[in-house]
Amino acid sequence: MGNRGKKLAFVFPGQGCQRVGMGKNLADNYEEARRVFEEADEALRFPLSELCFYGPEEELTLTRNAQPGIVATSVAAFAVMRSEGIIPDIVSGHSVGEYSALVASGALSLEDAVRLVSIRGQLMEKACPPGVGGMSAVLGLDRDSVVVVCEEACSVGWVEPANYNSPGQIVISGDQAGLEKARELCLAQGARRVIPLKVSGPFHSKIMEPARRALECELEKVNFRTPSIPQVMNVDGKISRSGARIKESLGRQISGPIRWEDCVREMWKSGACVFLQAGPGRALTGLIREIQPEAEALAFDGSTPVDDVLRFVREV
Repeated sequence: MGNRGKKLAFVFPGQGCQRVGMGKNLADNYEEARRVFEEADEALRFPLSELCFYGPEEELTLTRNAQPGIVATSVAAFAVMRSEGIIPDIVSGHSVGEYSALVASGALSLEDAVRLVSIRGQLMEKACPPGVGGMSAVLGLDRDSVVVVCEEACSVGWVEPANYNSPGQIVISGDQAGLEKARELCLAQGARRVIPLKVSGPFHSKIMEPARRALECELEKVNFRTPSIPQVMNVDGKISRSGARIKESLGRQISGPIRWEDCVREMWKSGACVFLQAGPGRALTGLIREIQPEAEALAFDGSTPVDDVLRFVREV
């Protein structure tokens, strides 16, 4: 791909990027995207596409709806790129974005992906009683320091790393006492800011263990094929070519940390210099530039003209 033969990575976003109207431009303008939303609606037996396009926002932001909505929108964006002859050399996704990546790599059908993430969202909601805890983003403190802070903060509660997003951004999960103590310690260690996140619970933490066990039962019912495109998994930041190993990783991921920085470094190590985010928002492009400043990154969710994206991919 590209005039200089640089490898292309497709990356797929996770929860938090959802917004009312996502995917509508894609479905309005591209038959390939429209078919993706129709298939997702049929798989879930309810009009997910209507919820994505028109809301209401309070319904769309529910974890059980946001996750399949993000996957459908991301796969729709991928389908448009594929129809234009743009095929990635490697893929990865952030948290629930792994399911979008699995569809792109051919390891999982769209029908199974949206069904699984709908169940995953319900299990995550069930595992998080209101007020049990939350998440905070730590800015400007290195990974080792955050790990030590979390260990120390467990003297008053519990808290643990949840997302290693970039060298300057690590998200932690915990109960309120643990999070507050970790905030105090992080700032004392030199963190620029510690920002509470608007989430319904402490995702990617030990509180998700019941959800992990239930999800593993659901994963066992699904056939995972060997991916036709290499996929880097969140649990270890390594390429996986085994359907069985991917299935195991998806189970571990729901209650363990997302190693996004490691994923990006692995893609770069494999030769990927150009990164295209397929799906809502553009959060991953910023993280990629923090992790690998030499990388070229662009987001495509239907709002950017396809011709601009094609020019970027082919000329960069």
